[in-house]
Amino acid sequence: MKRERKRISGVLIVGFYLAVFTFAAVVFSINVRAADVNDLGITDNNGINEYNTIINEPGSAEDASDLRELNVSNNLTVTYRDSRGNLSGSLRILITLTLVALAPMLIIMMTSFTRILIVLHFVRTALGTQTAPPNQVLVGLTLFLTFFIMNPVFTQINENAIKPFEAGEIQQEEFIEAGLKPLREFMYGQTQTKDARLFLDIEGIESVESIDDIPTRVLVPAFMISELRTAFIIGFLIYVPFVVIDMVVAATLMSMGMMMLPPTTISMPFKILLFVLADGWNLIIVNLVKTFY
Repeated sequence: MKRERKRISGVLIVGFYLAVFTFAAVVFSINVRAADVNDLGITDNNGINEYNTIINEPGSAEDASDLRELNVSNNLTVTYRDSRGNLSGSLRILITLTLVALAPMLIIMMTSFTRILIVLHFVRTALGTQTAPPNQVLVGLTLFLTFFIMNPVFTQINENAIKPFEAGEIQQEEFIEAGLKPLREFMYGQTQTKDARLFLDIEGIESVESIDDIPTRVLVPAFMISELRTAFIIGFLIYVPFVVIDMVVAATLMSMGMMMLPPTTISMPFKILLFVLADGWNLIIVNLVKTFY
């Protein structure tokens, strides 16, 4: 009996709340008026309900002042200049994030990174050690050597561009020009004349009198080709003594009739021994750094 009474009381409570909610819905729906749909498929109550949003059709502005009242929420406004002619703060943040994302590519294309990494790869291949040292070690060593070589350039950029711009002494155009000047001078000093002439001919520039007349879009690819050529020349010079060791070992094995034994298995310990006794890493790193000065 008690369970049945509790069940009946629960049903009565639920029915009471349903009745209250139904009554409230009926009362509040009396003041609601169905909206019409215009030609654009947008509801419009023709001004009867003051709380509804009035949406005007496109092209209904009669003068410039009406444009501020027409569909303001559907517009996108980007302010790219401030009162002093500089880029706005939001665009500065966007450009900064873009440069951070492109920083690895800029380091590869406009610094000594490419030449150093290719030469170190040739050294590892000439030794025949396959993955020793691993790629992470080579890239890390190349990165720190790049910072070491480019330190004077980065110092000039900091002193002549970043600090004056942060102090408000120069505008953005002057900041970009002052920041690119040390990099352009570095790339120009490492670029061969025939490579620069090649891209100048492609660009349609007949003659230049100074480095300022060479556009950056011409100087960067010319610098990259010169770096690749120089790196491969250095790699060839590094390969020569190791190839001699391979030839001597191969000839010795053939004269002994041991043709089934791979020559690289015997020659690799001798190449490593020669490299260690000659202090190869010191010789390669020091002379590689000197090629930039």
